Amino acid sequence: MNHIHPKAKLGRNVTVGPFSYVSEHVEIGDNCQIASNVVIMDYVKIGDNCRIFPGAVVGAEPQDLKFKGEISRVEIGSNCVLRECVTVNRGTEASGKFATKIGDNCLIMSYSHVAHDCRLGNSVVLSSFTGLAGETDIDDYAILGGKTGTHQFSRIGSHVMTMGGSLVGKDIPPYIIAGHLPLSFGGVNRIGLRRRGFSTPKIEEISSIYKVIYQGTLNTTDACNRVEQDFPPTEERDLILNFIRSSKRGIIRRVNFDEE
Repeated sequence: MNHIHPKAKLGRNVTVGPFSYVSEHVEIGDNCQIASNVVIMDYVKIGDNCRIFPGAVVGAEPQDLKFKGEISRVEIGSNCVLRECVTVNRGTEASGKFATKIGDNCLIMSYSHVAHDCRLGNSVVLSSFTGLAGETDIDDYAILGGKTGTHQFSRIGSHVMTMGGSLVGKDIPPYIIAGHLPLSFGGVNRIGLRRRGFSTPKIEEISSIYKVIYQGTLNTTDACNRVEQDFPPTEERDLILNFIRSSKRGIIRRVNFDEE
């Protein structure tokens, strides 16, 4: 049998498998499936049509020495899947966020960890054994390969794809593939962008912008200024420039493989 606290709020058509535990301060949306041996601890809100597989633990206290027992949250959107043994920790007061947030339509594969105060946008995929350190920020449609690990405060842009085993120590700008060791610019994520409806001219625009940033002789600041001068304002151009200019850790570099 399972244990569901009588004050927990469960929507319509929610199923909870045997030996699962749902705490008091939990809200689960409609049509969710909670499998067996799942633990959902206090201060968790889950949207509609989510599936959580056996062994997952959602809402455990953050693994942060600055945590002093304050009330903080986990917020998960709709249509998300958390596979076997995924862990999602609550936020912290020290971050100023008080919440770990996962958007809609996300897939968190088995044995992945989402630490305190992380933010995942919509349609993010974390492949198996991915580990996100505290306050990692991931934008929409990013896909992280298996065993990717991030440094705390890392930022990963929208439509990014990382190779398996990536170690993210610098920010990864949007629309690109990141690979190699150390993690480096590997070109524009052309296949992913096509799958998501980007036109060929738009992909070529993005590619031309990154040629200025990564393949020229200018430093990052001057390259961004050149892009601003040479390319008309578009949503994609501005997203790239705003991401790079606001980066506190700096962006990943480009490796010249011919020189290795």
